[in-house]
Amino acid sequence: MYNPLIKHAKIFSIFSLVTLSTIFFLIQGDHVIYHDSLILHATNKEPLVMLQAQRSTLTLDGYNYNKPLLRSMQKEKLEEIDYSNQKVLVAPLNLNIEQRIAWFKGNLQEFKILKSNKLAKQFHARIQRFHKNNSCESQFFMTWISPSSSFGSRETLSIESVFKVQPQACLTILSRTLDSIHGYKILKPFIDKGFKVQAITPNLSFLLKGTLAETWFHELRKGKKDPGEIPLFQNLSNLIRLAVLYKYGGVYIDIDIILLKPLSGLRNSIGAQSMDFGTKHWTRLNNAVLIFDKNHPLLLRFINEFALTFDGNKWGHNGPYLVSRVVERLAKRQGFNFTILPPMAFYPVSWTKIGGFFRKPKTRSEEKWVEAKLRQLSGETFGVHLWNKQSSGLVIEEGSVMARLVSNHCIICKL
Repeated sequence: MYNPLIKHAKIFSIFSLVTLSTIFFLIQGDHVIYHDSLILHATNKEPLVMLQAQRSTLTLDGYNYNKPLLRSMQKEKLEEIDYSNQKVLVAPLNLNIEQRIAWFKGNLQEFKILKSNKLAKQFHARIQRFHKNNSCESQFFMTWISPSSSFGSRETLSIESVFKVQPQACLTILSRTLDSIHGYKILKPFIDKGFKVQAITPNLSFLLKGTLAETWFHELRKGKKDPGEIPLFQNLSNLIRLAVLYKYGGVYIDIDIILLKPLSGLRNSIGAQSMDFGTKHWTRLNNAVLIFDKNHPLLLRFINEFALTFDGNKWGHNGPYLVSRVVERLAKRQGFNFTILPPMAFYPVSWTKIGGFFRKPKTRSEEKWVEAKLRQLSGETFGVHLWNKQSSGLVIEEGSVMARLVSNHCIICKL
């Protein structure tokens, strides 16, 4: 006898099964993307390709993807919390050296950047594979030492500008926090457009091997060095950029640089931040943009100077002031072969005046200033340093110099 209730029950059962299967597939897919980001070194395939691989029984580096999704999500969340808690990792003010070292030793386990994990141990192999598998017109490097959650539209704009002017470049972001599922999601819009970008966890011990900074870093990891009052992460970024260029060569730019022109014509160059317009001699260099060949002797001088004179209590001492004093000492010594670019190349506006680039012109005179400034930048300027410490809180107002630059040099254009 025909029973309509049985028919509806069967249809409902089939619908429920399909629905549950779909939900499981979506959850498992996100699960795979996350762990591929964590163990990318175990396969030559990129994350998008990995989505097409077997999801149910895949095991890499001893990890079985059948482990509960909740555990992996918790792990990601815990790591993100660790990185978000960076204020705790700045030494309290008014401590003497002995007290600061004691504080550092007590908090040493919280400094994740000093530790080596599976991804860090695969650093060199991943760098080589990334460059080998891609036809790189040039090699760009950036660093990101803050939480991935704080990587915003301003930072994204810097990446956009690289690929706007050099679409065939390869960009490696040296970052432990972006080398994660959240970091991959941030970079995915670029990957989807065919641009070659990847975040890779750096291995500082490997990068510093054979330099004076190798011993310095070894002592730091033991808690035997004074980290200073300035965040250690900031000073390590100064060192990492020097070491990665010495090891591989290429272009390093800060993540608050907006490129306006290709850098392919530049080689072994560093930019002056300021100069004496009477003598035409530079008064300070900056390390926000560095373009050097592999094993360049000047980079080794910078690295060794970092190790010999490190001072974590003076802002800029291990960065702009370091490159300035090393180059000043070298003067006209032979064998180093490098170029000092004028301030207009990368620092056309000082940190004290960067606010003017963000303001909307309110008078005809101000409109003319904006047009004149844009014409000036289109001349000998390769990029603009935005001085994020001073400008990160500023809004890009309509019609401003920055608004015009963004519209002309963005790719995703969500700022």
